[in-house]
Amino acid sequence: MAETIDLSGDGGVLKTVVRKAKDDAIAPSDSLPLVDVHYEGTLAENGEVFDTTHEDNSIFSFEIGQGAVIKAWDIALRTMKVGEVAKITCKPEYAYGTAGSPPEIPPNATLIFEVELVACRSRKGSSVGSVSDEKARLEELKKQRELAAATKEEEKKKREEAKAAAAARVQAKLDAKKGKGKGKGK
Repeated sequence: MAETIDLSGDGGVLKTVVRKAKDDAIAPSDSLPLVDVHYEGTLAENGEVFDTTHEDNSIFSFEIGQGAVIKAWDIALRTMKVGEVAKITCKPEYAYGTAGSPPEIPPNATLIFEVELVACRSRKGSSVGSVSDEKARLEELKKQRELAAATKEEEKKKREEAKAAAAARVQAKLDAKKGKGKGKGK
């Protein structure tokens, strides 16, 4: 089983690598503070999904260290590399605390996120060119995700069809055995 790392030193932010990044993958830094992530958040208490980018195949983007996300994410994403998938367990004091985030997240909730670091990049000026480049990049990422999801769905469909065909063959053999010896040749 993968090693769990205590990123906060007090058990408040735990990280377990689900899929390692390539050795030469880039990581967020002062020069690459903008990150794109794909994630699913669940309540540790009952496993209920409260937020995900998987349903609409979207990418969530933010700048690390600016307080745009919960404290656990600012801590954990700094330790990740592009392509890495990690399970991040966040105690309430590193997430939404005593207030929670109603109605999805109750007060004092421990949260578990499975996060994939899709990209990290530099801060750009908001010129028309960079905005259109960014939109094109995000569209391309979305297309790649949709293609992967469609391929996965097609594979699932083929497996289900193969199972159904095998079940039909077994049933036909059983039916053939039942028909023998019942006086059909009168």
